[in-house]
Amino acid sequence: MITAIALIDADVARIPEVCEEVAAIEGVTEVYSVTGDTDLIAMVRVRRHEDFADVIANRIGKVAGVVATRTYIAFQAYSQHDLDQAFAIGADE
Repeated sequence: MITAIALIDADVARIPEVCEEVAAIEGVTEVYSVTGDTDLIAMVRVRRHEDFADVIANRIGKVAGVVATRTYIAFQAYSQHDLDQAFAIGADE
């Protein structure tokens, strides 16, 4: 999987709705409402770089209330959390 962090500027009157609509998009694994220079942060995980254009430009960018996006593609992940294990919770072994 390839990970990108999408910073989303949104119409403040629609932040809850934008969060829900963005979170429902295939490829978006999490959406955070945050403080600071941006309104929302979405974690996007796709199999191919080409898929970012569909998820971010064609889907997130077209959600009503999204004003602008800035996307950062991750080169390397450094974490003490094992995401594969976390996603496998409840799976049969």
